[in-house]
Amino acid sequence: MLNKNVRIQPEAFDVGVELRQLRQRSDGGWDTRVGAVASFVGTVRDLNEGDAVSTLTLEHYPGMTESSIQEILDQAKARWPLFNARVIHRIGTLAPADEIVWVGVTSGHREAALEACAFIMDFLKSRAPFWKKESTGSGDRWVSARQKDEDALKQWGPAADGG
Repeated sequence: MLNKNVRIQPEAFDVGVELRQLRQRSDGGWDTRVGAVASFVGTVRDLNEGDAVSTLTLEHYPGMTESSIQEILDQAKARWPLFNARVIHRIGTLAPADEIVWVGVTSGHREAALEACAFIMDFLKSRAPFWKKESTGSGDRWVSARQKDEDALKQWGPAADGG
């Protein structure tokens, strides 16, 4: 079954198209309940840990990754009054400036939309099962989890991570 709210793909995405689709009802008209749209786009950096990065390769575990991301979206929808929430995450080999991830949410009010978008991104960064390998001038290396990403989860409280 196709999950329209979670897409894992090697292809680039068009943020404008995604934002318009996020705001539409199933019949194609605008969802007039929406008072706020928040989104985040993550891109590949050309420098990490002091080294120039020429490519970033992302791998995932099909099925598990989509399920994990859907759980994050479900948690966000339980915490905030959202009308819609979507994630697109790219896989494969990407170059600096390529877009990696898009998170989009709609709500009646900006606070809920902005907070939910930040929550989803914080949990994607630390909990979604992706493996990242950087190619640098001194060779390839796997990207390790960062303490600052784990620390970011603490602002959402213990219940946010099943604890």
